[in-house]
Amino acid sequence: MTLLRAADDRQNTFSARHSDGNRAVAIWLWAVAALVIAMIVVGGATRLTESGLSITEWQPLLGAIPPLSHADWLAAFEKYKQIPQYHIMNHGMSLAEFQSIYWWEWSHRFLGRIIGVAFAVPLVFFWLTGRLKHGSGAKFLGVLALGGVQGVIGWYMVKSGLVERVDVSQYRLALHLTTAFAILGLLVWLALEEWPDAARRAAGSVTPLIRRMGAIIVAAVILQVVLGAFVAGLKAGFIYNTWPTMNGQWFPSDYWTTPAYLTFFESHAASQFNHRIMAYIVVLIVLTELWLVMRSPVDSRARTTAVLLALAVLAQVALGIMTLLAHVPLELGVVHQFGGAIVFVLAVVHLHAIRRAAVRE
Repeated sequence: MTLLRAADDRQNTFSARHSDGNRAVAIWLWAVAALVIAMIVVGGATRLTESGLSITEWQPLLGAIPPLSHADWLAAFEKYKQIPQYHIMNHGMSLAEFQSIYWWEWSHRFLGRIIGVAFAVPLVFFWLTGRLKHGSGAKFLGVLALGGVQGVIGWYMVKSGLVERVDVSQYRLALHLTTAFAILGLLVWLALEEWPDAARRAAGSVTPLIRRMGAIIVAAVILQVVLGAFVAGLKAGFIYNTWPTMNGQWFPSDYWTTPAYLTFFESHAASQFNHRIMAYIVVLIVLTELWLVMRSPVDSRARTTAVLLALAVLAQVALGIMTLLAHVPLELGVVHQFGGAIVFVLAVVHLHAIRRAAVRE
């Protein structure tokens, strides 16, 4: 208690001298955000290489150590041979082939552990040295707790593919990916808030519509991430590999499934169609926001973020089309997932920029 009280006293003293933020804390948060983006990319590669079920146990501590001997590798391989994916998809695979998919999943889990350490250890240091702004400690603890929950969700997702399926549940995959993006968004927002000039008002002003559009863009990108997760979980990117139509159809004839209320979540055609349409909607919203911003006396930061966001969205759509037409090769699929993370980060940065500006009626 004495140590925590002393930390709080130092924090109050530091906050009084640095009420406008701490550059070191902001840089730390940006670094962790970069690790989360790397985690999202590696997760995409793990999914595309069908590697996610290669490790059939969840050991938060001991799992950080990979097999170190031939006997250890054989033991891990034997565990994999007990699940349906091996018998149905990979029966007869060699130990070397198993090691290839194992390393993808191990890297994904190990990077998650690295992120936990990279966030927790500096957090303790900044807290004990009083470098956090008053009241921000609870926010950081919330992000840390959400990271722990994400680890549980990851195992909850993997478990869905160990008994009766050869892959993970698309519902759990969507939850896992959405939580990763939520963590990324919180880290980016907190980093922006911690930057020394974050509290200063922007030079220009924005209309209420521009502010609302900024929030709508973030929500639309998140929805597109969820829809993309269902495409990935259902492997719907491997069908209808044409554009702009879906094998000559503007609306796929097999869109609906039985029962109808599960169409959005279990129909392969519906999941790809929804992802396509949402991409067009995101483009429309982002370009509308860009048009509004260019016509308003906003500061350079809001204008710059609007331009960068529009360019990123257009590039992401083009990349998505290329990935679809090429039948989702690993390289393009991973870059597309990376592009989604960049679009989301820019959407959050733009929202923060227009939130700093005064509202003009």
